[in-house]
Amino acid sequence: MNYNAGSFDLIVIGAGHAGCEAALAGARMGCKTLLLTLTMDAVAFMPCNPSIGGTSKGHLVREIDALGGQMGICTDETYIQVRMLNTSKGPAVHSLRAQTDKLAYQLNMRKVLENTKSLTLKQDEAAEILSQNEKIAGVRCVSGAVYDANAVVVATGVYLKSRIITGEFTRDCGPSGYINAQYLSESLKALGIPLQRFKTGTPARVDGRTLDYSKMEPQYGDTEMHRFSFISPEINREQYPCYLTHTNPKTHKIILDNLHRSPMYSGAIKGTGTRYCPSIEDKVVRFADKSRHQIFIEPEGLYTNEMYVQGMSSSLPADVQADMLHSMAGLENANIVRMGYAIEYDCIDPLALTPALAVKHLQGLYCAGQLNGSSGYEEAAAQGLLAGINAALYLQDKPAFLLDRSESYIGVLVDDLTIKGTKEPYRMMTSRAEFRLNLRQDNADMRLTEKGFEIGLATQERLDIYLAKKERILNTEQILMKTKPNMDTLRRIFVELNENPPEQPLSCAELLKRQSISYKLLCGFVPELPALSPDEAATLETDIKYAGYLRRQKTQISQMQRLEKRLLPDTMDYHAIKGLRIEARQKLSKILPASIGQASRISGVSPADIAVLVVFLEKGGAKNE
Repeated sequence: MNYNAGSFDLIVIGAGHAGCEAALAGARMGCKTLLLTLTMDAVAFMPCNPSIGGTSKGHLVREIDALGGQMGICTDETYIQVRMLNTSKGPAVHSLRAQTDKLAYQLNMRKVLENTKSLTLKQDEAAEILSQNEKIAGVRCVSGAVYDANAVVVATGVYLKSRIITGEFTRDCGPSGYINAQYLSESLKALGIPLQRFKTGTPARVDGRTLDYSKMEPQYGDTEMHRFSFISPEINREQYPCYLTHTNPKTHKIILDNLHRSPMYSGAIKGTGTRYCPSIEDKVVRFADKSRHQIFIEPEGLYTNEMYVQGMSSSLPADVQADMLHSMAGLENANIVRMGYAIEYDCIDPLALTPALAVKHLQGLYCAGQLNGSSGYEEAAAQGLLAGINAALYLQDKPAFLLDRSESYIGVLVDDLTIKGTKEPYRMMTSRAEFRLNLRQDNADMRLTEKGFEIGLATQERLDIYLAKKERILNTEQILMKTKPNMDTLRRIFVELNENPPEQPLSCAELLKRQSISYKLLCGFVPELPALSPDEAATLETDIKYAGYLRRQKTQISQMQRLEKRLLPDTMDYHAIKGLRIEARQKLSKILPASIGQASRISGVSPADIAVLVVFLEKGGAKNE
């Protein structure tokens, strides 16, 4: 029997990484918020790898933090190893990655949730999203509890009608055996939201006491204790190594001999998997020329001996998984604690969403995370933050908060999902960002903190820290331009570098333009230069060394923004516009882009179609519409 269980401003369904950020954003922006979870034990759970960050994903975490989110802070407080990736490449792709203590991360995030003003956490399964007159009215749970609310964020991850598959064995459940959500898929369909069926997977976990580490190569963290959050204090704690081993021809033969038992190849799995994080059986088939693949052994945390076998995601039968793991150096006697599995689940077609992550035809309903067809903790958290922000702004009758491709990786992620759509689990990559030199992880606060403060999410303390950093960098730039070391100092600098010194004096700013000279090196020879943190020095160096490229990129951004300002009314009848191809009419009518810029990124809309739209607007077509 249904009963009224209370009223809230905002309800968030799902307490994974997306749901946590959405609920915190809503509550911190003043909304009375309810966070519903299938089980309290799965709040902020990491069902796959025990890490946060990585290539491009580290950028997302920094952006979440700059806006006032929680993921970066929780990671800093619970990581057991940290590394800066891609340091041999340019600064645009430097990305931070941390091995976390999974349980500590969960408990840390849950503590924050439970102690946030205006936020209530409850265990129940949402069965139906209630609406009235095309507006959200609340949520009904399987317990019969009905909660009134004017806004809902759905962040159900991979739990909608999910099932796990290992060989011939299947079970209707969520990750790691947690219960799944049986009813909400039907409610979403009833609301007119199109669904898709996707698949992802995870590898086995092994008992670290049964591994022979002498046969593997240790992978240590950096000596510098990097931080994801711009407001975290300095970190000084012991780091723990990961280990590298490899598959071999014997491993590959075991896999190939048993492909007929793989649910991926037998047709038992119907969902679409990701190309960018393939299973081991998929890697062996697709890259048949490779005699081995890297496998990383990663600790799940300090509370357990479980080790995560990164790179061995598989849905092969248990006996085959055991054979292939035991064929690798260091794992010959491994005790398998948990077998790998594939998981299928319902998700929505993100083309049903606006760039604010709002459902187009239903006011007050927002969707975030893997429900939107993405993969990864960081992608989920970024969407959750944006959805929570926009739900709160909607409740406050304020304009939506939008981020475009030129100002953030979050903008790229959301634009790709809502304008281009996805037919497989979407993964963020640096190559997806056209302006990645401008979107570095070190300057995320420069790009976003003031925006986070303006919408009421970033705190005054965070803003003050950012403004102080900005002032230090600007002051240091001025000092660099004014300071010219004498020729004796210049010679000593270039002797250190084993390079020929210049014939004329140069300012410190001119010296810093050279790739071989760092700010840290300059400080060793020019004592009047102020001390900067490693992050501050990285931002300063990149802005000076790549000034020409950054100017060129800003010109390109201005050109793109001109197209973004050419607005298209949402009442536009594209079928009535002569000159548009049939495919373009169909795609434009379905997606309803807000601007010429958005329209130009829709798959199936050609440059010729864009030219037709521009001419139509210039002739006053939009007014006629």
